[in-house]
Amino acid sequence: MSTGVLALAHLHKRNPPVSLLVVKVEANYYKKATGRTYFTCEDGDALNATIEKAIASGEGHSFAAKSTGKNEKGEIVAEFFVSWSFKARSSTAKTG
Repeated sequence: MSTGVLALAHLHKRNPPVSLLVVKVEANYYKKATGRTYFTCEDGDALNATIEKAIASGEGHSFAAKSTGKNEKGEIVAEFFVSWSFKARSSTAKTG
C-alpha cells in the first residue's frame, strides 16, 4: 500500500491524466511481524521520474518500487517490490 499511495500522490490532478497498473509483486519475508508493523516507500523521486517519462514519450513505463516493513524495534520484517506501469491517457480518447 505504501507504494500505491505514493504513486497516486504523484498522479493527483496530473494533466494529462496518467493511468497506473500493478504488473508484478515480489516479497521477501525475514521474520514474523508481531505488534505494529510499519511499511514505508522512499522511491517517490524515482516514481515521479518514471511518470514524467511516460508523459513525455506517450508510451508506458514501469518502475519497481520497494516497500519496507519494520516492527516497533525498527527491525526489517519484510520487503515488497511492486512493479507499477504508468501511461499517459490520450486527450483524444472517445467516450461511448
